Amino acid sequence: ASEGKDGASAAENTPPRVPQGKLGERSSVFYSAGQFFFEYLVVVSLKKMPDGRYEPKITYQFPKRENLLKGQKEEEERLLQAIPLFCFPDGNNWAPITEFTSETFSFVLTNVDGSRKIGYCRRLLPSGRGVRLPEVFCIISCLGCFGLFSKILDEVEKRRQISMAVIYPFMQGLRESPFPAPGKTVTIKSFIPESGTELIELTRPVDAHLEHVEFQALLQRLSPHLILHIFASAMLERRLIFLAEELSVLSQCIHAVAALLYPFTWAHTYIPVVPECLLDTVCCPTPFMVGIQMRHLERVLEQPMEEALIVDLCEGKIIRAVGDEEEILPGKLQNEMLISLNRHNNNNNVHTSEQVNALVSEAFVHFFVRLVGHYASHIKWGRSGSGSFQERAFCKAITSKSCRRLVKKFVKTNMFSLFIEEAEKSRIPQEGNG
Repeated sequence: ASEGKDGASAAENTPPRVPQGKLGERSSVFYSAGQFFFEYLVVVSLKKMPDGRYEPKITYQFPKRENLLKGQKEEEERLLQAIPLFCFPDGNNWAPITEFTSETFSFVLTNVDGSRKIGYCRRLLPSGRGVRLPEVFCIISCLGCFGLFSKILDEVEKRRQISMAVIYPFMQGLRESPFPAPGKTVTIKSFIPESGTELIELTRPVDAHLEHVEFQALLQRLSPHLILHIFASAMLERRLIFLAEELSVLSQCIHAVAALLYPFTWAHTYIPVVPECLLDTVCCPTPFMVGIQMRHLERVLEQPMEEALIVDLCEGKIIRAVGDEEEILPGKLQNEMLISLNRHNNNNNVHTSEQVNALVSEAFVHFFVRLVGHYASHIKWGRSGSGSFQERAFCKAITSKSCRRLVKKFVKTNMFSLFIEEAEKSRIPQEGNG
């Protein structure tokens, strides 16, 4: 976790990096199978402070780590300090309550060495009578698979309503199981008092690069036209702010926007839910993609920030724009994408979220193939095997003026540079050349 302006740990982070191959080619392995499902399960509870306010604190950590080297201990302490902040990003304006609908959301933390960890959270009200405070069960993992961890959190919540003691044997069984390959299933045995032994099947989606995404969440809240304006802004690495009250809506929608850029990767500040104490993130002069709870809208608008696209996910509208969003994408390609995005409403054969994910992803991958798919033929290979990208010739090869205008801006972005750096290293030897 990197340091925020006020010294608090902040998630200046990026989504998990996608291994690069040919443009439009599906990555068959997003995360290698056989890894641990998770590093930690932590329980974050609200503790009453002397001034009467409640502050989030870690009250349980599983497994407890011992025999760590000094550097590892420091890194773990930084991680554990950041977690409560992101489990209760809406500040400490809490009071004991009798009813609360549980919610699921996630955050991403980037370590100093660039490695990433994802926090999968379930905020719930423990069973009982009378007023009580919500708590968060947070699973910290290096693996990006929201659907799978959501199912795991369902099991955690079910056990929490019986007893905390029933959760840990289940998590131990999960920890001892290997993370399945795409399309494969792992079965966990779990004993629940009065119910006996249960077999829980966890299946990983076939398409690994879409397993952390729920495009339906975005399509339900924004028009296809507006989604394209947001995509165009993200493609040019501008500042994007998303507003909603529910943490689950913010995290789902921001993960979906970042996934529209595949096979490129957002390489700047990326905080799906900004904690209240880090709201001045919106003053950063560098690109960012952040989610902020609607209750903080006035405070955000008062900040001395530079040009940004501000999107209201509740009303499905833009609150503030740069003004040129309509002109960024070439007209012909934009119309093709609008037709593809509208198809999810009209095609009665598309039912499941996996089908919607595939349909949407294909439209955006196809856009990149049409726009920059010729990049490989403009990498000049030296005798040593290292490649050198010929940017000028690459841009010159584009016949459409509107496409060339966009590509000239896109090649200057961090995400394109990172993609090309990987491509320059990854020459596949030709047959007969060894």
